[in-house]
Amino acid sequence: MAMRNNNHRSVSHAYLFPYMEESIQKFVAVGKIRTAETYRTTLLRFKRFRQDEDIRLASIDDELISGFERSLKESGLCANTTSFYMRILRAVYNRALREGLIKNRNPFKYVYTGVDKTLKRAIDIEDVKRLAALNLDDCPAEALARDLFLFSFYMRGMSFVDMAYLQKRDLHCGVLSYRRRKTGQTMFIRWEKCMQKIIDRYPTRSSPYLLPIITSTEKDARSQYIYMIHKVNDNLKTLGRRLGFPVPLTMYVARHTWANTARRKNVPLSVISEGMGHTSEMTTRIYLDSLDASAIDDANLMILELL
Repeated sequence: MAMRNNNHRSVSHAYLFPYMEESIQKFVAVGKIRTAETYRTTLLRFKRFRQDEDIRLASIDDELISGFERSLKESGLCANTTSFYMRILRAVYNRALREGLIKNRNPFKYVYTGVDKTLKRAIDIEDVKRLAALNLDDCPAEALARDLFLFSFYMRGMSFVDMAYLQKRDLHCGVLSYRRRKTGQTMFIRWEKCMQKIIDRYPTRSSPYLLPIITSTEKDARSQYIYMIHKVNDNLKTLGRRLGFPVPLTMYVARHTWANTARRKNVPLSVISEGMGHTSEMTTRIYLDSLDASAIDDANLMILELL
C-alpha cells in the first residue's frame, strides 16, 4: 500500500507546474503568504516563458534554465531580479532532489544566482519638478517621453508595460483599475488631476488604449510596446544629461523615485509595497536599500557629531 502511494506521488509530481503549486499551497497552509506569493510570481513568469507548456522535473537542464534567464534579461529585468527567479526555481529543484524524484543534472550551473549591490536608480523630488517644468514645445518626442515618465511617477511607479496596455475602459468613476502583467495582481489607483492633464495632452480618439504607446490595433501590440520603450528611454537619457541628473534617466527610474520619495516622507514599508504592487516586502526592501545609501551616511554623521 505504501509503495503504491510513493509511486503515485512520483507520477503526480513528475511535472514542474503541479509540483510548484503544491509548494505554494504548503506555504499558504503554514501562514507563509509572502513566500507563497514569490513562488506564484516565479511560476507565472516561467509559464509565460514556456507558453503554458509544462515540463517534467527530470527534463529540466542547463539549456532550459539558461534560456529562461535570457528571456528575463531581454524583457528588461535587472540581474538581481533575474537572480531572484533563478533562486526560487533552484529551491524547487533542490526539494525534488531531496525527495528522490529526480537525479541532479546541475541545470543552474551557467546562470547567475547571486545578489549584486544595486546602483542608485532614483532622482530627488526636486529633479522631478525640474523635469516637469521643462518647456519642450519644440520637441514633441522628448515631451512625450517626459510626460510618460511623470505619468509613471504619478501612478505610484507604474511599469511601462502596464502603462502601454491601459485601456480607456479601465478608468471608471474616478478609479483606474488594471492587472499587473508581471504578477497578475489587480491594482486600484485613485484618478488625480495631474494624471488627467497628461491624458488630455495626447487624445487617442480612435484607439481603445489610454496612452499613445500602442497606437494601432492592426499591428502587433508587443512590437509597438518594445519600439516605444527604447524610443522613450533614449529621449529620457537625453533629457537627463541636459539637466545634469546623477543617474541615466529611464522609465525604471520613475518607479524607484516614487519608492524613494515615499520612504523619505516616512510612508510605512507595507504601504509602499502595496502601492507598488510588490508580492513581497523583501522586493520593496531591495528597492529601498539600493536607493538611499545617503541616509545611512547622514545617520552616521549625526552619531559622529555626538562625540
